[in-house]
Amino acid sequence: MKIKVFIATTISMCFFIISAFGCPACEKQQPKLFQGLTHGGGPDGFTDYIIIGITVLIVIITLFFSIKWLINPGEKRQNHIKQFILNID
Repeated sequence: MKIKVFIATTISMCFFIISAFGCPACEKQQPKLFQGLTHGGGPDGFTDYIIIGITVLIVIITLFFSIKWLINPGEKRQNHIKQFILNID
């Protein structure tokens, strides 16, 4: 059962990865920086690049803090709810 799920997931991911890249017709419509990355037209003006930059910055900050707080959550107080659950005796 697990091997069938693994194979189905692998095949699905391969199709997703292949379809994520742009086709030759779409590459001609996009600026040099984004050619081959996505389908459709790329950013039209300077404001689109600002929006993309802000979005990338938000994603990077979110990823940083997610990893940081997963590795070291920092709840060390004795009255924190985590301590209550761990010391249920």
